[in-house]
Amino acid sequence: MRMYLFTPLWMPLLGAAGLKDIGYYFPPEDPAYKGISSMLLLEKVNSLLKDKGLKAYNIDIMVISETPKLKPHIDAMKDNLGRALGLPPDRISVKATTNESLGAIGRREGIAAQACVTVIEGEV
Repeated sequence: MRMYLFTPLWMPLLGAAGLKDIGYYFPPEDPAYKGISSMLLLEKVNSLLKDKGLKAYNIDIMVISETPKLKPHIDAMKDNLGRALGLPPDRISVKATTNESLGAIGRREGIAAQACVTVIEGEV
């Protein structure tokens, strides 16, 4: 999974927990985070939630891209996200759509992703 999937997920997780943005905890200018695995950062974000007695309950991610086609990878993506967040795959939704060849995304100049999360207190 590339960074395009993680940034839209980190921000609502941190926001729902009343925490600051990702750059506050993991500054991009800090050499310790250069080349760090996005999955490892997601695990660290999950630890920040746990420190506040919170846990992600479900996540919904929409990736908007002409290419690559994500359908063959969605189950593996859900499994990886579930492991990092301690969630069963049935509480994770990863969907993909195109931008119908419109704009920069339609011209294959970029990818967009959006995420929505529910965070609850304690363990599920």
